[in-house]
Formats: sequence, structure tokens, C-alpha cells
Amino acid sequence: MTIREVEHEITAAAPAETVFRLIAEVENWPRIFPPTIHVEHVERGEREERIQIWATANGEPKNWTSHRTLDPENLRITFRQEIPTPPVAAMGGTWIIEPVSATESRIRLLHDYRAIDDDPESLKWIDEAVDRNSRSELAALRENVERVHAETEAELTFSFEDSVEIAGSAKDVYDFINEANLWSERLPHVATVRLDEDSPGLQTLEMDTRAKDGSVHTTKSYRVTFPHHKIAYKQVTLPALMTLHTGYWTFTETATGVTASSQHTVTINTENIARILGADATVADAREYVHTALSTNSKATLGHAKAHAEARR
Repeated sequence: MTIREVEHEITAAAPAETVFRLIAEVENWPRIFPPTIHVEHVERGEREERIQIWATANGEPKNWTSHRTLDPENLRITFRQEIPTPPVAAMGGTWIIEPVSATESRIRLLHDYRAIDDDPESLKWIDEAVDRNSRSELAALRENVERVHAETEAELTFSFEDSVEIAGSAKDVYDFINEANLWSERLPHVATVRLDEDSPGLQTLEMDTRAKDGSVHTTKSYRVTFPHHKIAYKQVTLPALMTLHTGYWTFTETATGVTASSQHTVTINTENIARILGADATVADAREYVHTALSTNSKATLGHAKAHAEARR
């Protein structure tokens, strides 16, 4: 049995406790770690928890459940995959945060793993996935934790939500959003769609959407579906004004039907503001532009979902 042990590390200009908190709070992960699509708590205690993670490995969407033990006194988090996804036979590791000074910390990420049947090709695939994801996660963690610590994050990252009341069933509204393969027929702003669902509930969605000025934009997202109440997603090909776009659709039954909502979390890409919006444009201008563009599409989609669900009632 071949067990591989590897370690990656990086230093960040932020206090160790701040870094630990960001890693401990898994709801931050889709925002912080590029490979992470979505995370849900399965069980949650004070120090022990089980989490379900949807993430990409070597560009392929995967999902697994991990058991985590949090040790805030020693700034350590150990994790072990409960049911690994092939070709992984076993996977675990530890986050270790070490204070270098009051304002700087060393972040160490340890992994141990083995491949099914000790297959050399599978082990090579896992080596590459662990190395790529660890480097990507640590670099992104440093960038995000330093931005949060510098307190400029609040201005660049923001969330908003649009909702509509529908006199129909949650299932019909959910189905409309879930069946994105039909959007080019159902939504005027969608030109073409490619939807793949290689494993149940984990989708890859690519689509070309038309803007008001007639230009067409190609986007790619990964989606995680929870019938019939939620669809979470992370956009991985981003327009020039964003460095992050995650969100979810929710469908909540009410006394008169269902409340359908579309929530977005966005981080503005400051490097492209002048090129896209003009030399005098500010972060506030970029926020308003992005908010309006996303909200317009969400409201249009919700409006068509409402008409679809109410017609089926």
C-alpha cells in the first residue's frame, strides 16, 4: 500500500487567528478557494463536523464528504475524506497556522493519500490534482486573507438578492431553473446552452447570453442542485469586471405559493474598471454596473419561471 505524504506552505501578511477563522468557516470557501464550488454542513458540533464539498480536481467537478476536527488553541484543522471519489482510495490532512509575528503567519497544508489498487497512473493524477489545488488554494487564501485584513474587501465584495412571489409550486419553479438546457428556448437573453450532469446533482453549465447592446458573452458555471429548494453555483469564466461570482437560487414554499430568489456574491476586478467604464469610473460605478447587469438577467429569468409555474398550476 503506497501512502503519499506531501506538504505545501505559504506566508501571509495577516494574523494567524484571522487565517484560522477564514479556513474554519467553510461558508467562505467558494469565495476564497478557486477549486471550491459549494460547501454544506452535514453535521456540526463545537469541535467536530462533517461537511460535503463540491470542487474541481484537474478541471473535473467532484464531490465528497469530509470529517473535520477544529483545534483553535493550536490553530490546527485536521480533515479526512469519508467516502473519497475515485481514483482516490483515501485522503486526509491538516491545516497548520503558525504565527510568524503579530501581523504575519505561515500556512502549512499537509496531505496524505493513496490511489485505488495503488494504480500508478491514478496516483500520478492525484499527485497533480493535490499539487495544483494546494498551490491554487494557498495563493488565493493569502490574497483573500490579506485583502480582508486590509479591510478593502467590503468595498470590492458585495452581495444582493432579487425575489419574486409566485402562485405556483416550488417544484415547477425549481424545474424551470434546473432545466437550463431549455433556456435558449425559454429565455430571450440566452442564445445557446450546453448543460452536462456527469454525476447526479452536479452540473456544468455553459451558455452564451445577449447583452442589451447586442453583444454576446460566453459564461461557464458549475451548479449543485438540491431538489426542490436550492441550486448553488459558481461562475468560472468571468466577465472583465469580476474576479468572483457565486450565487444560489432558492425556492421557499409560502401560504400562497412560493418565494423564488436569486442571490449573487461578486468581487469587482479593479484592474479593468477604466478599460470597461472609462477613466473616471470608480469602484462604486463598477458595483452599480455589475449589480444592474446581473439583477436584470435574474429578474428576467425569475419572471419567466413565474409565468411557467403559474401556467402549470
